[in-house]
Amino acid sequence: MSFLEGLLWLTLNIYHEARSEPQIGQLAVAHVTLNRATENKQTVEQVVMAPHQFSWTFLQDSYMPTEPEVFADCMKTAMKAMTSKDFTRGATFYHRQDVRPRWAADKTYVAKYGEHLFYRN
Repeated sequence: MSFLEGLLWLTLNIYHEARSEPQIGQLAVAHVTLNRATENKQTVEQVVMAPHQFSWTFLQDSYMPTEPEVFADCMKTAMKAMTSKDFTRGATFYHRQDVRPRWAADKTYVAKYGEHLFYRN
């Protein structure tokens, strides 16, 4: 996968998962995606499109962004994530703070960024 394809998929994931978050939250979501890609030796697209990993990929009828300016900002964040050091200490999972997924009990809590809690194995 090319750099541009990875950038597009990372941008889409930030847009659909964290566009209302502050940049630190968006960056953390991006680093989770990149950490999974590295850990699993997969492309960003493979990570994003893995079954039932990111709700927007199976709960929405369209992946097309409806807010072009916000999408452009998410792309800037994706570029920053792809060219900066991971500050999440290797986080590979996250969830909104208002939900309590069962899988979280088996993970190591890392930090809260924006409205999401971040974990690693």
